[in-house]
Amino acid sequence: MENRFKPSQKLSYSDKKVLRVVPLGGLGEIGRNMTILEYGNDLIIIDAGLMFPTEEMLGIDFVIPDISYIQRRRQKLRGLIVTHAHEDHFGGIPYLWPKISCPIYTARFTAAMIEARFKEFNLKKPQIRHIKPFQKFRLGIFEIEPFPLSHTVPDELGLIINTPLGKLAYVADFRFDYENPQEKKIFAYLAQKGQEKIFCLFSDSTNAEIEGQSVSEVKIKETIDSIIKKAPGRVIVTSFASSLPRIQSVFDAAQRYNRRIAISGRSMKHTVDIGLRLGYLKIPPYFLIRNIREINKLDKRKIIILCTGSQGEEYAALVRMAAGEHKQVKIEPGDIVIISASAVPGNERAIAKTIDNLFREGAEVIYGGEEAEIHASGHAKSEDLKLMINLLKPRYFIPIHGEYRHLVRHSQLASSMGVPHKNIFVIENGEIVEFDKNGGRIIKEKAPAGYVLVDGLGVGDVGNIVLRDRHVMASDGIFIVILTVDAKTGKVLTSPDIISRGFVYMRESEELIQRTREEALKCLEARDKKYPANWNFIKNKIRDHIGEFLYKQTQRRPMVIPVIIEV
Repeated sequence: MENRFKPSQKLSYSDKKVLRVVPLGGLGEIGRNMTILEYGNDLIIIDAGLMFPTEEMLGIDFVIPDISYIQRRRQKLRGLIVTHAHEDHFGGIPYLWPKISCPIYTARFTAAMIEARFKEFNLKKPQIRHIKPFQKFRLGIFEIEPFPLSHTVPDELGLIINTPLGKLAYVADFRFDYENPQEKKIFAYLAQKGQEKIFCLFSDSTNAEIEGQSVSEVKIKETIDSIIKKAPGRVIVTSFASSLPRIQSVFDAAQRYNRRIAISGRSMKHTVDIGLRLGYLKIPPYFLIRNIREINKLDKRKIIILCTGSQGEEYAALVRMAAGEHKQVKIEPGDIVIISASAVPGNERAIAKTIDNLFREGAEVIYGGEEAEIHASGHAKSEDLKLMINLLKPRYFIPIHGEYRHLVRHSQLASSMGVPHKNIFVIENGEIVEFDKNGGRIIKEKAPAGYVLVDGLGVGDVGNIVLRDRHVMASDGIFIVILTVDAKTGKVLTSPDIISRGFVYMRESEELIQRTREEALKCLEARDKKYPANWNFIKNKIRDHIGEFLYKQTQRRPMVIPVIIEV
C-alpha cells in the first residue's frame, strides 16, 4: 500500500533529519481539522475538515484550511489519512483534493461517506485505500498502524505513526465507553504501546475543561428505549446524522415496541442508506416507511420519525416541523420530540428557537444532553484524557482540536500526569514544531493557515474586504446615487436617482433624499469644466462628500455607491 512516485520523477531528498509538525486547522477553533507531518522528503496529511462559519462571516457556507504549504511541497506528498466520518475531519476534501490529488487512506464507512460526497460534487471518484485496525501500512518514511477508538460514528481510528525519531500517537476525537466490552481490548493495546515508548502524543482537547468521564452509549440507549416505551403518541427523534450508534438505538426500540420508522431530512436518509448497505445499521425492511406520506395513514402510537435538525439548521426537517412548514409532518399535542445531540458552539440560539416553536405547537420536548441522559458526547472529558496520557506515557505532548482555552487546559492535565512542562507545546494553526535528536521546539517560521471561505461555488474568492463590505451593508445599509450625464459636456441630464436599502425608508425621508440630491449636484458643479471630466475622481468625491453628509444628518454610515451613466 506504499505510495511511491514513479522512478522518472527525480526527487531531491534532504539530509536534514527533522520531523516537522504543521497544524493547518483545528487548533484554537472547533473544526477545520488538518495536520501535516513532514520528515525529509516525505509529507503526510491527517484529516481535511471544514468549519461552520461564525456569525461575523455573513453569507459564508463553510471555512476550509489553506493548503498552500502543501502545494509548495507537492512532490513530497505521500497521502491523506482520514480518521473518521465527521465533517470537521473530512468535509473539506471535495474542495481541497482536486488541488493535491493524492491517495486517501481511511476505514470503510468513512470511505463510503467521502465517495458519496464526491458524487454530490460531480467529482471523479478519488483513489481511496481502505485501512483496518492493527494493519500497518507505509507512506514514505512513515509507518502507520491504525487502531480503533470509541466515538459517535463508526470506524473511528487513532494512529500510531513510526518515524525515525520514535513513535507518535495521533488521537483525534474519542471517548472511553466503560460499558462497551470492546473497550478492554483498547485499554490493553494502549498500555502496550505505552510500554513501547511513545515519542509524542497528539490528543483531542474539545472537552478538556469538563470534569469527569464520558457517559456510556449504553445508558443513552436505555433512556431512549424508556421514552419510546412510554410514549402515548408519535415520537420524533433528531440527532447528528452520522451518529449511527444512536440511530441503531432508535431502530432497536422501534422493533421492540412494534413502531415503524419514517426518515425525514436529506443527510439522515443519506447516512442511513450507507449504514444499511454496509451493515453498520440493522433493521428488518418492514419497520422502515419508505415514503413519509404514509405516516398519515398509520396509528400515531406506532410511528417514530427520525429526522435532521438537531442544530436548528434553517432548512432541516425538525426546524420546518416546528415552524409549521413541513409538508408531511405537522406537530400535534401528544407528540414527543427527543433532541439527542449537544449544541455545536454558535448554534445555541437557533436550537432554543426550535425548541420554543415545538412547545408552541403542543409537543413535549426532551432535551438537555448528558444531564437528561439522552446524549453522550463523543469527546473525552478530563479524567479520560488523563487516562489516555497515563496509558501512552508520552515524552512530548501536543494538544489538538479545540479552542485555545481547551488546549491550555489539556496541557495542564498532561503536566499533572508527569509530562515535563518543557515537553508540552501549546500551538495554534500555522505554528511549526520541529523535532530532532536533541528534542523539540517551536520555530520562528510559520505556515500559511488562514481561512479559505466557501461561498456557493466560490472557494477563496471572498476575503476580508468582501466580508467587511457585507458587515457595512448589514449594519448601516447601502445608499446608491445615480447620475445621468452628457458624455460630451458633462452636464447632468436628470435629477439624481437615489436607491436606499437598509438605511432609511425613502417615502418617510423625502427631505433627506432631496437634500442628498442637491449635495450630489454640488460635487459636479464644483469641477473645473476646462478639462475633460475625470469620472473616477468625481465618483470618489461624491462617495466621500455624501458619506459625511449622511453621517451628520443621521449618525449612520451606509455604504455609498455613486454611479455615473454617460449618454
